[in-house]
Amino acid sequence: MRTTLQDCYNILDLRARAKRRLPSLVFDFLDGGAETESTARRNTSAFDAMPLVPRCLVNVESVKTAARVLGQDIEWPVFCSPTGATRLFHPDGELAVARAAANAGTLYGVATGSTHTLEDIAAASGGPKMFLLYPYKNREITAELIERAKRAGYAALGLMVDACLMGKRERDLRSGFSRWPKLSARSLASIARRPVWALGQARKGPITLANFASRGSAAGAISQLDTSLNWTDVREFIDLWRGPFALKGVMSVDDARRAADVGVTAVIVSNHGGRQLDGAAAPIEVLADIVDAVGDRIEVILDGGVRRGVHVLKALACGAKACSIGRAYLYGLSAGGEAGAAKALDLLRTELVLAMKLAGCADIRELDRSFIRRLP
Repeated sequence: MRTTLQDCYNILDLRARAKRRLPSLVFDFLDGGAETESTARRNTSAFDAMPLVPRCLVNVESVKTAARVLGQDIEWPVFCSPTGATRLFHPDGELAVARAAANAGTLYGVATGSTHTLEDIAAASGGPKMFLLYPYKNREITAELIERAKRAGYAALGLMVDACLMGKRERDLRSGFSRWPKLSARSLASIARRPVWALGQARKGPITLANFASRGSAAGAISQLDTSLNWTDVREFIDLWRGPFALKGVMSVDDARRAADVGVTAVIVSNHGGRQLDGAAAPIEVLADIVDAVGDRIEVILDGGVRRGVHVLKALACGAKACSIGRAYLYGLSAGGEAGAAKALDLLRTELVLAMKLAGCADIRELDRSFIRRLP
């Protein structure tokens, strides 16, 4: 069945189109989680355990969705989470997403493992951006990346704290993707069946971790991830940056409290999309407790499992300042480049506005837990 972007009415439609356009090993890298993938599935299904309690006779002729996150004013409370190797999904990669995010009036998170340089991404659009730092053993690399992000005009810095080791991603093990570019005959055949993807990538040249072009291979950079990272290091990074600073990968109340104590601007409640520790809780399941613990001191952002505007509504009702999305916009990017990423953002924004109106909420600042009924 052939579809166009216009035929995609939700994020799952974009996912289906992405699956048809990508080689199977690339789609599995995007779509898969760790081990049995129970946490990856739970990230989305957990929203179902939180039925909404709508209000009536509220004037919702127009609704207000504007938010301020990490020192930046955005038009609605969803932004694009940093994702590595984005060029795998479309030849324009991060450049396309940066433009789509800016046009959608929101922030774009850029990963250290991006396939275009952080400078080129910064120049691609005038929208606000956060740079997500991976912690490296060689602190020269860390300091250099922070300085480059400053010079390029990034509005905020994030630190990834949940992926210094890679989870057991069995789809990638089976496809051979984890040993890229040592591909199996099966993987090469899947690429051959997607000639449009292959030709698009060939025209752009080899895919690399562009921020490390002067430091050797990507594998060498990955092997430098620091598994000894601690709270003292976080404070040092905050002092080097001297601006809005987010910690991405917080899932416990105790860690959220320590993050607030050490001086972060925000915690991003995330389990890395279920790609690390299988069996972990979903972010939405721990969100309210974290908000209760630190929400009056720092911003709390939810990352993980958002596929619908109503998911955003539920997260905001639990106290999140905003939500960030990864797979949702990558499905769109894979389905149709910049236009596809823009489609994903537009779908979520349209659904959020509709959900607000149907729930009887005219302003996201009015959302609270009275809109949620927790099941026993």
